[in-house]
Amino acid sequence: MKEIPAPLITDTVEQLCLKAAFDLPAGVESLLREKAAQEESAFGQYAFDQIMKNIDCARSEQLALCQDTGTAIVFAEVGQDVHITGGDFSEAVHEGVRRGYERGYLRKSICGDPLFDRKNTGDNTPAVIHCEIVPGDALRLSLLPKGGGSENMGRLAMLVPSAGLAGVKAFVLETVTLAGGNPCPPVIVGVGVGGTMDQVALLAKRALTRSAGGANPDPRYAALEAEWLAAVNATGIGPQGLGGRVTALAVHIEYRPTHITQLPVAVCLNCHAARFAEAVL
Repeated sequence: MKEIPAPLITDTVEQLCLKAAFDLPAGVESLLREKAAQEESAFGQYAFDQIMKNIDCARSEQLALCQDTGTAIVFAEVGQDVHITGGDFSEAVHEGVRRGYERGYLRKSICGDPLFDRKNTGDNTPAVIHCEIVPGDALRLSLLPKGGGSENMGRLAMLVPSAGLAGVKAFVLETVTLAGGNPCPPVIVGVGVGGTMDQVALLAKRALTRSAGGANPDPRYAALEAEWLAAVNATGIGPQGLGGRVTALAVHIEYRPTHITQLPVAVCLNCHAARFAEAVL
């Protein structure tokens, strides 16, 4: 049994908040530079130029990549042989977010109540925590700061099985088209298929934590990702919605078994500042 002290979890989450906010993952940056070379639109080229300057500035000056530093979404893979000591796991995560957002001067954007006073909690907590028990004695913490602009463009549909592959593809393309420039393209398109209503939305969100542009290990789904990426980029929405060849950097699909009467599909979009950081304890 491996013991992991709660204060270490707090310190780790604090560092992840800062790293995600200031330092765009190498895979995302590489895709942006690759796609920038393919963009032919003058407005699109200008948008890419500004994006690249912003990435460099954020990293060198330790400033937030985007003023919307998002909802702190934490995925925790907890080894079944891990024992967390010295405090409550969830509170340790929340405290790490609290400290990270304060230390990094990151915008606090969470309302304590969604309908009535909508008062800001003042520290960007509570975080959204998704836990999964896995074999082993390690704790993997992954932090995805999810901006409101791209999150607002997500959609979910409970299709019927007869809609088939064509219906799912149509829903994905419709979602991207309706979003237009709102999610700050070029986007990464997370797609969840199968499961239940609650599970499919989580699948779409989890798809955004995959290494940017990494193909699904199932060759059938990998082929769909490539096909749908080409279709999304054929919409002409372009960088920042200004028109052009590059609307998306990647399409990531995750799937799960589902009921015989159902074909759930969810789409979760990530802006070009696809922030993400993780650590293993």
